Amino acid sequence: MSETILVAHRLFDGEAMREDVALVIRDGFIVDIVPRSQLAQEAIAEVLPDGVLAPGFIDVQVNGGGGRMLNNAPTVETVDVMAKAHRRFGTTAMLPTLITDTREISERAVDAVLEATLNVPGVTGLHLEGPHLAPGRRGAHLAELMRPLEEADIAMMRRLAFELPVLHLTLAAEQVQPLQVELLAAAGVVVSIGHTNCTAEEARILFDAGARGVTHLFNAMSGFSHRAPGLVGAALDEGQVWCGVIADGHHVDPTALRVALRAKRGPGRLFHVTDAMALVGSQETEFSLNGRAVRREPGEVCSRLVLEDGTLAGSDLDMASAVRFGVQKLDLSLEESLAMATSYPARYLGLEEHHGLIKPGARADMVWLDDALHARATWISGRRA
Repeated sequence: MSETILVAHRLFDGEAMREDVALVIRDGFIVDIVPRSQLAQEAIAEVLPDGVLAPGFIDVQVNGGGGRMLNNAPTVETVDVMAKAHRRFGTTAMLPTLITDTREISERAVDAVLEATLNVPGVTGLHLEGPHLAPGRRGAHLAELMRPLEEADIAMMRRLAFELPVLHLTLAAEQVQPLQVELLAAAGVVVSIGHTNCTAEEARILFDAGARGVTHLFNAMSGFSHRAPGLVGAALDEGQVWCGVIADGHHVDPTALRVALRAKRGPGRLFHVTDAMALVGSQETEFSLNGRAVRREPGEVCSRLVLEDGTLAGSDLDMASAVRFGVQKLDLSLEESLAMATSYPARYLGLEEHHGLIKPGARADMVWLDDALHARATWISGRRA
């Protein structure tokens, strides 16, 4: 039996901030949180003198990192490199994300992530963002590879939902029927609506069928207007719906995000995602996406990634930067921005029993941020990474 004690000047437990507490970790799990003053004098503890200790970040949408893209090389090694790159920025649980690609690449990616969930720390499942998206809202995806959801796809996804800790699926309303969403949700698939030009009414039908999320709110979807609220309006108005947002200063104007944060009906919430590409955690300035060059351009919070025609192609964002953006640009409290990276995505994915919170019984996945909110250290299952 191994035991570790961490003493934190400030600790965010996923819901509230605590001061001067000691965290007792045994065999990879949190067993107690006590005031520092109650520690036995002989106890051996690591003291974190400043900053804040928080649950490890949970990223629902990670396309790449460390110079690698899942689409370009769908292997366990690629997933391992991605996970290590994002761990440096506080991410301790992530869903490697495959964007629209061929059936062969998709099958290889599924096999790689299945193995990675068993062997790569911090890999919690798989996000399939395509190919069942709408060509009219393709973003940086290849429209020619998009197609309707078929019976064989449903059978495969229901099997994967049983084999993976989490299977997250982004679908366009144009490519799916409500009954298909019901079947997927009943099997445990986390269904999210995105890359779609659907009306608010069409979105609500899919939410009623079991879709519980919206992929990168505002981006690649029908927008909000006073007579056609679109997917954005439906997502903000439907209380059961959760929405990922890319808070990098490029994908969504901060004004729009501030309005959305105030408007969102609960219990669903907005939560941080990175939509990260290969360049996160890498010094490279360019990479390939489905055979097309994507270049890095300077930005205030993080760089901007664009195709040759100027289309945004994912982000150069990490989760610690998203948390800082929330505090500095979106008028969020530190607690709320941290919750958007921890407890909110955990609740969305159904992982709150062991992830996203610092509480007895939870897995000891944590990040220590300095006073400027840069990641200083991470732990996965109690082991410092």
